[in-house]
Amino acid sequence: MDLNLFNTLGSHMEPLVPERDNTLRMYCCGPTVYDYGHIGNFRTFLHVDVLRRYARLRGMNLKHVMNITDVDDKIIRNATAANMPIGEYTAKFERAFFEDMDALGVERPEIIARATENIDEMVALIQRLAQQDTAYRAEDGSWYFRIAKFPKYGKLSGKDLEGIEDGARVDVDEYEKDSARDFAVWKATKPGEASWETPLGPGRPGWHIECSAMAMKHLGDTFDLHAGGEDLMFPHHENEIAQSESASHKTFARHWFHVRFLLVEGQKMSKSIGNFYTLRDLLLMGHKASVIRFLLLSVPYRHQMNFTFDGLSESGSAIDRLRTFARRVGAATPQAGTANATLSALIAEKTASFHAALSNDLNTAEARAAVFDIVRAGNIALDAKAVTGEDLAAMQALLAAFDAIFDVLVDRDDERTCAAIAWAQHEGREAQIAPHLLNTVSITDADIEALVAERSEAKRRRNFARADAIRTDLLDKGVVLEDGKAGVSWKRK
Repeated sequence: MDLNLFNTLGSHMEPLVPERDNTLRMYCCGPTVYDYGHIGNFRTFLHVDVLRRYARLRGMNLKHVMNITDVDDKIIRNATAANMPIGEYTAKFERAFFEDMDALGVERPEIIARATENIDEMVALIQRLAQQDTAYRAEDGSWYFRIAKFPKYGKLSGKDLEGIEDGARVDVDEYEKDSARDFAVWKATKPGEASWETPLGPGRPGWHIECSAMAMKHLGDTFDLHAGGEDLMFPHHENEIAQSESASHKTFARHWFHVRFLLVEGQKMSKSIGNFYTLRDLLLMGHKASVIRFLLLSVPYRHQMNFTFDGLSESGSAIDRLRTFARRVGAATPQAGTANATLSALIAEKTASFHAALSNDLNTAEARAAVFDIVRAGNIALDAKAVTGEDLAAMQALLAAFDAIFDVLVDRDDERTCAAIAWAQHEGREAQIAPHLLNTVSITDADIEALVAERSEAKRRRNFARADAIRTDLLDKGVVLEDGKAGVSWKRK
């Protein structure tokens, strides 16, 4: 079964097939490390994570490059305002970015490329463009890409070059240039700014040249896939194509993967209206990292998502159901002579549906639905003690495939919440910590299991006062016990 993905370049579906060695060579635009990442940023990185996870599940090898933009106008302004060297300033936010990625279960790329460590490659690329008169030096010492020299400009975004008039804002920069259509590839030094002495003159790279140079360095002139948020399609990705293909005279990326915007409670995320959330904001409010991951993956990447707190609550309940079912399947005893043809057929059908959904443009919503169909049918069969060893193995295989993509069945939320609390305390942000967190994260899963066992023993000995005391103690710590036919289960509120 092919992995079919929508290609923004050409706006059509096509199989994603590595060009050589069965290795998917992909580049993803990473963060500009001037602040903490918000949930809109992480929606993009999570769907790229699903892409790489499913490609691997389909048998592909991976060579995934992600850049870190650690010098640009915002970084310079913010570092100056904080009276910190740029390197020290960006190191703090780069570290925070990867802590947040780890909390959300996002796999690390095989290669992480920092802009400041690849200046020579950028200069060399600009020199190649200058030799063709595609890049030129302005009077202030900055260098620009001459868009008029690339007739296919606009082929990714559909922008009409002829409709871009002089004076229009094609690229946001503060430097002089010959035409509004042109964009900076090298910015001349201004007083107080970080700069590098190079054959181009003192200065620093423009944003767009960074990604082209680092992608071509690690993946070659042509590679399989380029990913990023839809906000980067124009001008950033359009400019990457123009400068890269002008230099190499080859196709830059064969496939383009763009993740749609995120709304919050039906509105564009904005600090001014109070609906702007970093991952750390949500963790300190008491929301779990696995629940945030599951919600951000609930809507397929090419659909705009509306992030709501009701959605977080529903995702938390869904994960509880999944984890409870996984525990039941893992602990169940096969029933001999109880063949259930209906269940066996449904497991086979839904396993095929799960893979078909992901193979069809990474449809995470349909993939989730297929697994929950098995949760419902499987629970009924387990209650009736009508499950064979073959059916248990098939359900475990489907759950394993599901978790290889969604990664929410193993509960690691306490350590992630504890890390957020420790960060808030270190940064003097104790006021952001929801009061109940300080109790709920103080008890480990092992502690809970021990108390549940003690309670069961107390009930067996008819010491109901002790059993009730344990239930109350756990409830105070945010743990709810549920007595059912299969025994006692528990979940954190």
